[in-house]
Amino acid sequence: MSPDGYYRRMDSSFHTIIEPFRIHSVEPLHLTTQEERRQAISEAGYNLFNLPAELVLIDLLTDSGTGAMSRDQWAAIQHGDESYAGSPSWFRFLSAVQELFPFRHVIPTHQGRAAEKILFSVLGGPGKVIPNNTHFDTTRANVEFTGAEAVDLVIPEGREPALIHPFKGNIDTAALDQLLQRRGRDVPVAFVTITNNSGGGQPVSLANLKEASSVCHRHGIPLFLDACRFAENAWFIREREEGQEGRDIADIVREMASCADGMTMSAKKDPFGNIGGWLAMNDDRLAERCRNLLILTEGFPTYGGLAGRDLEAIAQGLKEAVDPDYLRYRIRSTAYLGEAVAAAGVPVVQPIGGHAVYLDARALLPHIPPLQYPGQALSVALYEEGGIRSVEIGTVMFGRQPDGSEQEGPMDLVRLAIPRRTYTQSHIDYVVEVVQRVARRAGELPGYRIVEEPPALRHFTARFTPISGSGVSG
Repeated sequence: MSPDGYYRRMDSSFHTIIEPFRIHSVEPLHLTTQEERRQAISEAGYNLFNLPAELVLIDLLTDSGTGAMSRDQWAAIQHGDESYAGSPSWFRFLSAVQELFPFRHVIPTHQGRAAEKILFSVLGGPGKVIPNNTHFDTTRANVEFTGAEAVDLVIPEGREPALIHPFKGNIDTAALDQLLQRRGRDVPVAFVTITNNSGGGQPVSLANLKEASSVCHRHGIPLFLDACRFAENAWFIREREEGQEGRDIADIVREMASCADGMTMSAKKDPFGNIGGWLAMNDDRLAERCRNLLILTEGFPTYGGLAGRDLEAIAQGLKEAVDPDYLRYRIRSTAYLGEAVAAAGVPVVQPIGGHAVYLDARALLPHIPPLQYPGQALSVALYEEGGIRSVEIGTVMFGRQPDGSEQEGPMDLVRLAIPRRTYTQSHIDYVVEVVQRVARRAGELPGYRIVEEPPALRHFTARFTPISGSGVSG
């Protein structure tokens, strides 16, 4: 089946994707030469996280906290009340969260990884096992920091980049059931990440969430959502899942939440925040333990490391995130990039995800073995060629094991994450052109080795060097 079948146009008589907004304010981009970029990436140790942002032309490193806030969000900031306890901004934030995710307890944090840190500090520990469809980097790191084991149980289709499947983010419920049968006493919580970032931004179906919930509850295990791209996932459910067509997005979100016992959230993604997040749950005793940690590490329970103005911006952003006109534009414009790159013969994860396009570096650069980091090689080349900053999702990010050993990641991808409401079609057309240029000389790209790395989350700060002579002419 062609991926075209998964994307519906706003109106069949029009082919142009238009932004459902007008530009109110702009910021300049700094143009650099190729020689300047080569020097900059060398000085950064060939790690794109180490680059000064002003030397990046199109920044697709992440969609986290990098989107453009709306006129109404900026107006909401003016309502920010900075009272230490019981601010009106807290109550507006709480109401907006519970309108979509009606959990009894909502614990604000400064961002999503703080919610993960608190939850796994309470529930994790040596001998514990945390299953997920696929843990992302900070989730896995926070699980493993406690001594617990992070287990990925995505369906087999989710491990094949080119395979077309409408819900490649689904958790393998049979494998989940088997794990809980064997080690249920060691599993304090199970997770499902929506959408599945590590697997190409792929969605999870409502039916799969219901089945995962049934499996977990049959074994007495709570199910939590890593829900930072909840709105995009709900859109895919509406567009692809039988019986869901035409439903209100907010209603789908509430039904997704009803399958779970709690959630973690980075409000820097779908809720349009520049900072923020939360941890939510129904369990009173667990909430009390988590709040105690929150007070030690984040702040008082009615602000949790956030200013009142941030709470206000997130509350407004949650309303905008479920707008169907915005989501239609968001998903279609991402598909526009993916389809253009794929049409040029560059292998990508199919079907195209919601927040990003994932280039299959392992397929594009078969001459570079996984332990020489083809994803890093491709990311560096995109920056050197055209000033595009992307991120490796592969052996650099996931290859290092808790015991310090290294193995190849399940895939070697390069993520082009698209900030929300930030770039225009001409920016995206430029990205396509740069990818095409790099792909034409793919066989010349060298592999890389790590010369410095921290013990955890190494991709953020590691330094690399090219492996001389590892590229071949093609």
